[in-house]
This record gives sequence, C-alpha cells and structure tokens, in this order.
Amino acid sequence: MKNVADSFVSLGHWPSAGSFGFNTDILATNPINLSVVLGVLIFFGKGVLSDLLDNRKQRILNTIRNSEELRGGAIEQLEKARARLRKVEMEAEQFRVNGYSEIEQEKLNLINSTYKTLEQLENYKNESIRFEQQRAINQVRQRVFQQALQGAIGTLNSCLNNELHLRTISANIGMFGAMKEITD
Repeated sequence: MKNVADSFVSLGHWPSAGSFGFNTDILATNPINLSVVLGVLIFFGKGVLSDLLDNRKQRILNTIRNSEELRGGAIEQLEKARARLRKVEMEAEQFRVNGYSEIEQEKLNLINSTYKTLEQLENYKNESIRFEQQRAINQVRQRVFQQALQGAIGTLNSCLNNELHLRTISANIGMFGAMKEITD
C-alpha cells in the first residue's frame, strides 16, 4: 500500500508538472487509471484468491481424510468378515460332511456384500473429491469474474462523462437494433 501512495506522491514532484491539478484528457489518463486499478486488483486479489484456494484445499483434504477413515472402517469390517468367513468355513467343513450346501451360499453372499460395500465407499470417496474440486473451481472462477467485472465497471464509471456515456448507449442500442433486423 505504501508503494501506491508513494507513486501518487511522486506524481506531484515531476519537474514538468508545475502544479497539481486534474488532467481531463481521457487518452492520457486511461493508462494511469488502468495501471492503478490493475495494481490494486493484483495486490488485494492475490491474498483473497490464495485464501480461497487454501480454504478449498483444506476442505478437500478433510473430505479425503474422512473418506480414508470410512475406508479404514470398511477394512475393519472386511477383516471381521474374513474372521467370520474362516469361522463359516470351519462350520462348512463340519456340515459338508452332512451335506449342507447353504453354508457355501452364505459365504459367497458375505464376500459379495463386503466387496460391494468397499466399491460403494471407494466410489463415494472419488465422487466427493470430484465434486469438491469442481465446486472449488467454480467458486474461484466466479470470484475472479466478479472482481474483474467490478474493476471494469469502476474503470468505466470513472472514465466516462455524461456525453460519452450517452453516445456509447446510443451506439449500443443501434447495434442491437441492427442485430435484431439481421435475426428477423
């Protein structure tokens, strides 16, 4: 901020300036105004944008961490299922002698349901990550667009006088009328 203030103070010390006043020549002041607006946008926007990205990154990391915890729980369930499977296999060996085939079916169902659960959890984790990434990208795009639009409107409002404003509006109305005639 000190550099911006120093640049304005140094404008008053130019030897050719003579005295301080307002320059009403739009073509001469436009590059100065644009450079000031761009400088302010870069100076202030960089911190906001990096904070937004850091917050979004933290949320994504938290989502990943939560997904990993869910995955850990699923792995625990898988281990319990495997323990139950070993128990079922021992019982199946005992019942196989007696001819019971229902135990084999239960084993297969248990394995299939566990793998389906793991697949669903993995899909949920991947979908959550994609969703959060897309949401972060969209928010950053929207913020950058809003800041650029506000800067452009501010630049236009500070540069246009009433007469130039009216001529621009009239020219745009004429262009829209011509476009409407072409599309009709």
